[in-house]
Amino acid sequence: MPDFFQNGSIGTIHQLNERDTAELEKDLAQWGKEGPIALVVPCLFSELENSALPKIVDELTQASYLSEIVIGLDNASKDQFEIAKKFFSKLPQRHRVLWHDGPRLQEINHSLGRFGFPPERSGKGKNMWYCLGYLLGRNEFQTIACHDADIKNYDRSLLARLLYPVVQPSFNYAFAKGYYYRASANQSETRLHGRVSRLYVTPLIRALSTTFGRTDELEYLDSFRYPLAGESAMDISVARSLRFPSDWGLEIGVLSEVYARYPNARICQVDIASDYDHKHQPLSDDDKTTGLHRMSRDIAKAFFRKLTISGFSLTQESFRTLRATYMRVAHELIEHYESDAVSNSMAYDRNQEESMVSLFGQSVLEAGEDFLQNPLENPFTSSWSEVQSENKEVFVDLLAAVESDNEKP
Repeated sequence: MPDFFQNGSIGTIHQLNERDTAELEKDLAQWGKEGPIALVVPCLFSELENSALPKIVDELTQASYLSEIVIGLDNASKDQFEIAKKFFSKLPQRHRVLWHDGPRLQEINHSLGRFGFPPERSGKGKNMWYCLGYLLGRNEFQTIACHDADIKNYDRSLLARLLYPVVQPSFNYAFAKGYYYRASANQSETRLHGRVSRLYVTPLIRALSTTFGRTDELEYLDSFRYPLAGESAMDISVARSLRFPSDWGLEIGVLSEVYARYPNARICQVDIASDYDHKHQPLSDDDKTTGLHRMSRDIAKAFFRKLTISGFSLTQESFRTLRATYMRVAHELIEHYESDAVSNSMAYDRNQEESMVSLFGQSVLEAGEDFLQNPLENPFTSSWSEVQSENKEVFVDLLAAVESDNEKP
């Protein structure tokens, strides 16, 4: 049964009925004539070899309201870049592949280094930052959507629903975050996913409020039903002002950036899919540098940076208190998740969930130690407005590099 409940400090756009995708796209096409729409898809070359991305490209061929699609390509050699250009050539929309490992973009990266701008770490944040910079340099678009390249059950209705609240001219939203139900089914069982959001981010936000005191920003972050979703849509002004974290704190960092620049009335979340499945990160409980272990530490540090900026004093003792509070809140939520799963005849491994909570609790302490050792660490990019104010020719150079890379060999 559809849910129409509005909770938290942002608006929620529900999927109350099965509105026809063609109808949504017709509206987007009409509004897109006045304010062109672009899509950013960050990806690794390895994702071209998986089953999800070919289906995504097939679906996008029918999204005729898009004026441009920009694919950010990471971890690709020269030969692989040529393969990628051929792979995406079936898209009928104007499209460009940003070859981040190529010499031209590497030279842009080096030249920006003289101003201290490019993020030190490669990753999705840096990928998206350059893609948005390219679109800003084109100076043609009003709305930009971003989504991942590993969505196994992708349907183009997801993109149309995501864009609708920002493009709709009678609405006032500048930023929309997608949310969805995370589960996967195999031949024998259906199982809940979204482990990091369910078992870590939500209970951690609530534990932070208990430990350090409620803040408007923590309430705002707790309003998002799936804060780690990789799908968002934004007005061009948001793209111009955003700074991107280059670590696993990307999604939390972006939400905080939007919060700092826009009133809550201009921010919403959108139900974009009845179910959603993508690749799952390994737990990596023995290796702090990879998988969910690394992700959970980076996410915690993103929260700690925000608390420090807000004037809170963080100590080792406060991190121990936070861990204990987090564990209590997470175990209370496990009770609810188990009840939910059993009521819906879904498989639920309580021992595994409790083991993950233990790992995440340890990550809170590890992140606290990392933070205290390097409290001035700043994984954020600068915004493109800041970059352009220092380097007037940056967009000219960036566009020239991308166009040269995308010329036919």
